[in-house]
Parts: sequence; structure tokens; C-alpha cells
Amino acid sequence: MNGYSFIEKHLKRNYADWAIWHLPAIIEWGVALSQPLTKTRTKRRTASKEVRKDQLIRATIRSIAGHGLSLTTIATVASEAGLSQGIINLHFKSKDRLLEETLSHVVDEYRIAWFKAMQTAGDSAAEKLSAVAAVDFEKHICQRNKLAVWFAFWGESRSRLTYRKICEESSREYKQLMTRLCEDIIKQGDYKVGARHVAKGLLAMNCGLWLDMLISPAEMPVQQAREISLSYLQGVFPDHFSE
Repeated sequence: MNGYSFIEKHLKRNYADWAIWHLPAIIEWGVALSQPLTKTRTKRRTASKEVRKDQLIRATIRSIAGHGLSLTTIATVASEAGLSQGIINLHFKSKDRLLEETLSHVVDEYRIAWFKAMQTAGDSAAEKLSAVAAVDFEKHICQRNKLAVWFAFWGESRSRLTYRKICEESSREYKQLMTRLCEDIIKQGDYKVGARHVAKGLLAMNCGLWLDMLISPAEMPVQQAREISLSYLQGVFPDHFSE
């Protein structure tokens, strides 16, 4: 059993339970990810509940990106979705519930992406770490509207316990995984660094790159951000991440 297999086993068990519960939404997200986040005015009234909720969540993402969290209202979301405010109230009951489910959608989408990267990467810790870190720069993850949503909710999480709880559960698993992968690499290469410090540095690096990509996309294109993140790993683990 390798240094991080117990986390992978834990993630598999938790993910299996979580995926079964969220299977309808996961299917709809997969379909939705192939579509651009653009406003559509012509909507079918016969859309299923999950399709309609996904449509409204995507409209909320656009509203938050365009208006900010505090100025996003049922009216702005309805306008983005091209639907009546009554449809939103029918599916979400309140603005607070709509915002919470929007945050959960973005968090779960990210969680699915890095878990899949972990599962499909090579067997070595370096390959898995590289694949998981690269998720931050996948097109559907670092799309600017979604980056705006992440930073908007992070800004509110100190005063909103619900937002903080939604973010913390996935973040805790992610940090544990990154730390254990770093520990495995450090043992293999006899590096004189701390695994937690390296993992935290990588997370901080990628978060800062996200902010640059959001604020100055022309100066920080995705490929450049990906290369900067990789250069950090090359500097810390030169024997495992060659240039």
C-alpha cells in the first residue's frame, strides 16, 4: 500500500456514496459542460426539473460574474435565464437557497474533476500530483465566470457559515490528498522539504494564478499560468518534474 492509498480508498468510498446521491445532477452537468455559458432566451417549458435547475444555476453564475454576489437577485438571474422569477422560486424557494446550490455546483464540479484526474493519472505520486494540480487550468474549471464565483463566495465565507461549510469539506480532502502525494515524492527523492509546506505553497500559487487570470486575462493566459504552476513543482522536486 503506497503512502496515499488510504486517502484514495477513503475518497472512493465517500465519492461513491456522494455520486449515487447526486447522479441525476452529475449527468446533467456532463451535458451542460459541453454547452457555452451564454444567455439563451428561448426555453422549453417542458424541461425536466434537473435540467431547469442546472439552467438556473448557470444563469446565477453569469449574474454573479456580471453583477457581483451582493447585487445578484432573483430578477437578475431570471433575466440571464430568460425565465420568470416564479420559475426560480418554484425550484429554489429563495435567493439564499439558489446561491447555496450554485456554490455547491461549482465546488462539486471541481471535486469531480480532481478526483477523476487522480483516478486516471499514472501510478506514481508525481504523475498524480501533476494531474491533480493541472485540473486548476482545465477549460471548464478556470472559465472566468466561474473564477468570479469562487472569489465572490470566498469573500463572503467569513461571515456566512453555510458558504464556509460547503467549501471546507472538499478543500479538506483536497489538501490531505496533495499533502500525502508530496510526502510520497519527498520519501522517494529524499528531499529536505516539508510536505505540508509544499502542498500549501502549490495551492496558494494556483489560487494567485486564478486571481491573475480573472483580473488580467490578457497578461495571464491559461497556458502561462499552467507553466508557472509546473515550474513550482520543478523547482521543489527537480528529480521528479524535469523541465
